[in-house]
Amino acid sequence: MGYAAARGGAEAIVAAERLVRQVREEGSSPQLGVDQVEERMTLAVDRVMGEAGLWAPELAARALRQAQGDLVEASHLLRAYRSTRPRLARAVTVSSDELEILRRIVPAYRVPSGPQLLGRTLDYVGRLLEVPEPRPATDGATRAAAAEGATAATAAAIATGDASVPDRGAPATPVTQGEPEPPPGQNGSLSLPDRRPRRLLDLLRGQGLAVDRRRCDDPEPYDVLRQPVRPGVPRSARLSTMARAETGALVNLWYRNVLGPDGYIHEITLGEVRHGRLPVRVEHPVTGRPVVIGAVRVTEVEAIESLDGPDEPTDLFDVGYGLCLGHNERKAIAMANLDIALERDQGRSLLEQSVLMTTDGLESSGFLEHLKLPHYVTFRSMIERKLAARQAAAAERDRPDLHETPLDGSRPSEARQEDDEAVPPVAAGAPA
Repeated sequence: MGYAAARGGAEAIVAAERLVRQVREEGSSPQLGVDQVEERMTLAVDRVMGEAGLWAPELAARALRQAQGDLVEASHLLRAYRSTRPRLARAVTVSSDELEILRRIVPAYRVPSGPQLLGRTLDYVGRLLEVPEPRPATDGATRAAAAEGATAATAAAIATGDASVPDRGAPATPVTQGEPEPPPGQNGSLSLPDRRPRRLLDLLRGQGLAVDRRRCDDPEPYDVLRQPVRPGVPRSARLSTMARAETGALVNLWYRNVLGPDGYIHEITLGEVRHGRLPVRVEHPVTGRPVVIGAVRVTEVEAIESLDGPDEPTDLFDVGYGLCLGHNERKAIAMANLDIALERDQGRSLLEQSVLMTTDGLESSGFLEHLKLPHYVTFRSMIERKLAARQAAAAERDRPDLHETPLDGSRPSEARQEDDEAVPPVAAGAPA
């Protein structure tokens, strides 16, 4: 590929950057605060952290504000910042069974074991644009009193078990349990629902209905940040790649695959969708014992698919797994279903290559963006090749021997072929 350095455009580049800063910092409305982005645009912040592979809500909010809402650009900024930070420690492996759920739905069972918590979701409301009426101006004391009253109401709801534990910046939401409601008058003794319920997959395994893909050994997870990712890598590399993939690209690939163009008709059932807090542990530098240093929010999905292939056990289900940072159910659902599809495909199609090579938002967007760089050297060479081909074709048409007609009326090419056939072949070893 031919590239040429762009010279003399430093002033234009600085002016373009100045225009971006002017829109971001000098608009007619008050500047958007980082705390506002972090608290009121949580889904966008979670998506940026997931695609960047770094749990840092404040930094993700800053990147989102700097990128003017461009999620791919914000993920790029966060990845670039992460690459400048040293690795201080390695986290100890934790089990997803330790997930303290904030939201749990089980579409496969009407009354599953353990509670179902709707949590914060827009799945059951109409997609109608809300245009709120202008609110009357209030002073600081009124707003503080209202906030204090809301906090007290939330605390009372949690104490009585009428609401789930809210996430930061979110109001308390009702809890829908998969168990009978307590008798009237006993709400005061109702405890909080179990935040670590039993998995649906354990129930299927107990009945012998699920393929058990657990391994006896415990291999080290494939580090996609330090090792190349190519088809044939272990499952941990595929899951890590999908966890950092661009959400839209992953959903598009899943949707294309689920419709059957690869030869499979996938009958999908979601086992569980979970969103909650997962502890982060590291080894203490002095005692060597694992200690909890914080928690991250993750979305976890288990997808169930009926096996019906000619070489598959048709009396069993297979279960795919998806887990990503933040609250991003679309990505986790697509990830879990592609996990099953990759296992069933076994390299027969280009699905694994598509998952590993085309779903990273930074790589695909970077290749697209590079088309805006100067390419006149490459394009000039293409023009020269076209002109040379045209000149060669014209010279071929203008050759005199192509227009000479033999006395027998045949074409020149046919006459040359007959002359070649008239020459007797020379036997091997005979003098020429």
